Amino acid sequence: MLAATHLLTLGFMAMVMMGAMMQMLPVVAGSPVRNPRLIAWLVHPPLTVGALLLSAGFFSGQPSLIKLAIPVLASAFVVFLAAIGFSLALAPAHNATINAMRLAIVSLAVTVVLGVVLAAAVSGYAGIPLLQFTALHAAWGLLGWVGLLVIGVAYQVVPMFQLTPVYPRSVTRWLAWVVFGLAVFLSGSMLLLEETAWAATAIFGGLAGSFAVFAVATLYLQLKRRRRIPDVTLRFWRVGMTSLLASVVLWTVAQFSALLQSSATYPVLLGMLFIHGFAVSVISGMLYKIVPFLVWFHLHGKRDDGVAVPNMKEIIPDRAAQRQLLVHTASLLLLLLSGTTHATMLFYAAFFTMGISAAMLWLNFFAASRLYRLCAGKMA
Repeated sequence: MLAATHLLTLGFMAMVMMGAMMQMLPVVAGSPVRNPRLIAWLVHPPLTVGALLLSAGFFSGQPSLIKLAIPVLASAFVVFLAAIGFSLALAPAHNATINAMRLAIVSLAVTVVLGVVLAAAVSGYAGIPLLQFTALHAAWGLLGWVGLLVIGVAYQVVPMFQLTPVYPRSVTRWLAWVVFGLAVFLSGSMLLLEETAWAATAIFGGLAGSFAVFAVATLYLQLKRRRRIPDVTLRFWRVGMTSLLASVVLWTVAQFSALLQSSATYPVLLGMLFIHGFAVSVISGMLYKIVPFLVWFHLHGKRDDGVAVPNMKEIIPDRAAQRQLLVHTASLLLLLLSGTTHATMLFYAAFFTMGISAAMLWLNFFAASRLYRLCAGKMA
């Protein structure tokens, strides 16, 4: 489970989010990353190798592989954090998205430090309270880094791509700061004595409420969208927001059920809903907007009158994206069923379906990149 989780969080989510930040900073912040190709080469290969080494170490139980992964991953994140942090520090723009990105980058730095300490402890280098540090690592990584970046990006892309009204000012002004502040208080409470467990529960309640506000606000804005034609990105976001609300409901129920809270199933279901249901759904949906736009944009820059530039619907057809959405949703439902029933066959079926969904996602984007190379070659 640790291997699969880190393949998703490092191998898929982190790579897309880091790439998206490098792409968005010139647009939303007016401060592009310096030497982006060099930064990409210094970040992407070691992140790929490090994610594979770490997951292989967890899967095989070999501390030597985890020891190898630590410096490789650390180097990738240090370069990325330095490059993005420098760009954000020089950004002339000041808006809710930039503030959320800055807080997300700080959260990523805390996540990386906690991850390195945990990996060192698992490898036998350090003795720490593993449960508390694991919980903090997950909280800063999922609620801080992933949650804050999705919130910040949503302020821009939901109104822009889904043609909705803008988020209420009360949400954009305070939500990211509330989430970050609660994460800081959570760290303090969890590293203190066990008698402060009630404080951690109260802080988690505040975090759950904050993400519920974000999910409800997003779903409400989608109901008010100006264009009623169905859109695959919209559907991915609805799956994501519904899963986020479901994770909040599950956490709330667990606070009143000692049986559920002590069950080994509970944290697994919570992780499935937040990682695969919320984060993977939203990221996949945004990729279906970002990738076709980038292909169209770069081909338009090379435009030759003798070669037609395909429109965004031709780069990745809606039908291909819809099929992948159906398989992705089926994999989520199978994961939740396998987690609640403990049926081995359902568990294997869920991960097989996840694999099919990932392959379909990859093929759709491979086809888009192939179309770009063919058109660019003709223009050249």
